[in-house]
Amino acid sequence: MKTNKISILGCGWLGLPLAKEFISKGFSVKGSTTSIDKMAVLETNDIQPFLIAVSEDGIEGEMTDFLENSNLLIIDIPPKLRGENKENFVLKIKNLIPFIEKASIEKVLFISSTSVYADDNSIVTEETIPNPDTESGKQLLEAEKLLQHNSNFKTTILRFGGLIGEDRHPIKHISGRENLENPEGAINLIHLDDCIGIIESLVASNYWGETFNAVSPHHPTRYNYYSEKAISLDWPLPKFRHDKPSHSKVISSAKVEKILQYQFKTAL
Repeated sequence: MKTNKISILGCGWLGLPLAKEFISKGFSVKGSTTSIDKMAVLETNDIQPFLIAVSEDGIEGEMTDFLENSNLLIIDIPPKLRGENKENFVLKIKNLIPFIEKASIEKVLFISSTSVYADDNSIVTEETIPNPDTESGKQLLEAEKLLQHNSNFKTTILRFGGLIGEDRHPIKHISGRENLENPEGAINLIHLDDCIGIIESLVASNYWGETFNAVSPHHPTRYNYYSEKAISLDWPLPKFRHDKPSHSKVISSAKVEKILQYQFKTAL
């Protein structure tokens, strides 16, 4: 069945411009937000707005109406596992699944992260067995399994690297800082434009029940990349310590490039 009606759970930094792009291509899009103020923003952009909050205790909002008549659900909600207000992300997904099962949803796209892979200095492909070393990575991996093992719908997992865009870049947080580790570690970043482009390609190609890694094929070291970025912006240089071995990974997006025939288009 052709995908023409989409529900996007989480119209935030990625979800909102993604929804706008699908609208421009003729799709019917429902979008959710946890902010009352943002409801008007969604409606202004021809996105049918829903005020929905998914928590470990349950779901607030009209989730049934949000999913009704859609054949694709895109899940793009953050795990929220940092800081004081941590939540159990796996329980969130468990609370969501019964609603998906009862709805007309045939396909699910789950936005995950390359944090499900360990930093063991290896080249990572989709064949690499995930071995997360962070709580966020562990819960994302468990959420992936819950969705992909459910036979009521087909789920594709899209694992993004570090997200960057015009208003979002890690250099903002590390410029001028000292004693940063992993100077020789590889970067695994992806621009917002490529995130949207890959999702569009995936939906158009109709690949479901799959897992894709998605990061830019450009992998300089952290030291070289962030130093050059700071210089280009005329910001204070970040200072790395070189007395410890670096630990990272290189994420391969070869499957995205081959199967979806996607060409990365935005420089980091």
